[in-house]
Amino acid sequence: MNSMKGTYYIDSNVFLYPVLYSDLEESENARRILSQIENKDIQAYTSTLTWDEVSYVAEKLLGKTDAIEVGKKFINFPFLRFIPVDDEIMRRSQVIREKYHLKPRDSIHLSSAIERNISEIITDDADFDGIKEIKRIPVKQ
Repeated sequence: MNSMKGTYYIDSNVFLYPVLYSDLEESENARRILSQIENKDIQAYTSTLTWDEVSYVAEKLLGKTDAIEVGKKFINFPFLRFIPVDDEIMRRSQVIREKYHLKPRDSIHLSSAIERNISEIITDDADFDGIKEIKRIPVKQ
């Protein structure tokens, strides 16, 4: 993954790849993205829901103690901005779900990105392909 500039919505898999799968190409690409966030090369936003996703998956695969540490690192990640899920985002999520038949969490992610006028999402979730409101930037190149 090349050096990027701009503002992006960051999906949970960017945070999970390096924690769960150290030997995958996606993990190395995700580490580069995270480094760009830390270095302020890109502006990164994600929903408060992402903490739930990251913590949940980490607990399922690593256990509760490790998941608590993963959640703590995620919450304290430098220069990552959180978009709170409020009433307006939830209402928009329902409309998005009806329009695109996305999963509920993906609908919340898209609604959160729209809330901040973010037009690109970094994710390997192909469910975002063909969504007119956002362009998917894959982690795996």
